[in-house]
Amino acid sequence: MVMAFICSREFFSRSLLLYPSAFFTRRNGVLFCTMQSSGMQTVTKGETSKTRMDMLPRKKTKAHEGMLKDYEAVIGIETHVQLSTHTKAFCSCPYIYGSQPNSTICPVCMGLPGALPVLNSKVIEFAVKLGLALNCELSLNSKFDRKQYFYPDLPKGYQISQFDIPIARNGFVDLDLPVEFGGGHRRFGITRVHMEEDAGKLLHSENGTGSQERTFLVDLNRAGVPLLEIVSEPDLRSGLEAAEYAAEIQRLVRYLGVSNGNMQEGSLRCDVNVSVRPIDQSEFGTKVEIKNMNSFSAMHRAIDFEISRQVILHSEGQFDEIVQETRLWDEGAQRTITMRTKEGLADYRYFPEPDIPEVSLTREYVDKISALIPELPEMKRRRFEKMGLSMQDVLFLANDVNVCNFFDAAVEKGAEIKMAANWIMGDIAAYLKNERLSINEIKLTPDELAELISSIKNSIISGKIGKEVTIRLLHVILIINEAALSISRTQITDPVEIEKMVEKVIAENPKQLEQYRGGKTKLQGFFAGQVMKASKGKANPVLLNKILLEKLNANS
Repeated sequence: MVMAFICSREFFSRSLLLYPSAFFTRRNGVLFCTMQSSGMQTVTKGETSKTRMDMLPRKKTKAHEGMLKDYEAVIGIETHVQLSTHTKAFCSCPYIYGSQPNSTICPVCMGLPGALPVLNSKVIEFAVKLGLALNCELSLNSKFDRKQYFYPDLPKGYQISQFDIPIARNGFVDLDLPVEFGGGHRRFGITRVHMEEDAGKLLHSENGTGSQERTFLVDLNRAGVPLLEIVSEPDLRSGLEAAEYAAEIQRLVRYLGVSNGNMQEGSLRCDVNVSVRPIDQSEFGTKVEIKNMNSFSAMHRAIDFEISRQVILHSEGQFDEIVQETRLWDEGAQRTITMRTKEGLADYRYFPEPDIPEVSLTREYVDKISALIPELPEMKRRRFEKMGLSMQDVLFLANDVNVCNFFDAAVEKGAEIKMAANWIMGDIAAYLKNERLSINEIKLTPDELAELISSIKNSIISGKIGKEVTIRLLHVILIINEAALSISRTQITDPVEIEKMVEKVIAENPKQLEQYRGGKTKLQGFFAGQVMKASKGKANPVLLNKILLEKLNANS
């Protein structure tokens, strides 16, 4: 078994300084960290959080809304996009979400002494592609840097990242706000896009003895996974804008194919910086970072809560209690809570990565990648608008690249534009939501939808009949899946049980067995039929024939 973690003496000494009540133990080659928390500190923080929570109204009153109007929120987002490369950023290890802890690691991603990183060229390609899609200026010459910080899940004691010369900078992203929230077009600046590696992961477990000690398993499967960090300008002003910005980034990376963008898997993670200031003040307030938001709706709520919290502190003259810190979003309590004080730039002690050469791009290389960029969400929305669709239709169709392609294919086959949009947004969308399927998984094709719409438009069939036909076509794949599931549930797949039935049938038919072994091999079908009859048709046929052949040919 590969050792999951090896720490240098420096790591141990620094970790113990950071966590004076931490004790490290090794079990089966895996490093465990046991930490004992201070009860007094926990109570104090809990009381403080509760007090601040009591300051916030459960529902916005007129006084509260009036207070919010006197202040402006300033929001910036750091989005980490996990790239869909076959291997990690600096080694040949794969990353498979959900795999057993420490099953896809090597000396490089474990940070062992003497192991040297080799840059995955696909990371550069994806970074250039995303930089161009975000309308950024590319750095034809960029470099990697070491970002120093010490956590148990960071084996090297530093992260390979980019600091002063990122691969892309000074871009922007355009988006349209949902109609139900007032609509409108927005443009948000992008400060930079840079390449970096991910850290490992701590798996938490209680010791079950009732004490305050907790054990952490260090899983390094994620260590070294390539990331692109997208840093926005502080241009956002509300939780709604922030959530829509993050959703647009998710659409972009999915359209480009550089990431699956699944927040539940950690493939898209957003850290939000929030500050407030009086409406007539130009200087920024003290920013607070929020983590642990696993959905866009959670991001919306977390930011709105944090804005209210800071406004109340400002209005009561307690703005000095707003400190630069990292806070977590507590979904159950619907509030932010203190996690730790935020490191400053000087704490990271950046310096150039000596083991990786500069990244040099040629104009020909950039042009080649630029030619591969597909039509992006913003382009699709403008094209759909020109086709005469409403903004509600446009936002729905452009949200998913597969839905876009289905719609475009149906229109190309002659489907009337508005009718195609209505069918996709109506019956088809409802079916997809109920069955939790993507549009690529249904039996209905764009050609069939176009033909159906044409038949309705030309009065060959009524709209009611068209709906019935659509429902039948949509349910074909569901019927097939249910039938397959039903068969799998009723089949006998226990080899021991099937073997007993095979042996019984062979013992009851000695004459046929003798004929089979004498060369009449077609009698295998006779024996298989008898076993199926005995099992009432429930024996798994593949397993049955495998066992039957072994028994028929034994000692022959």
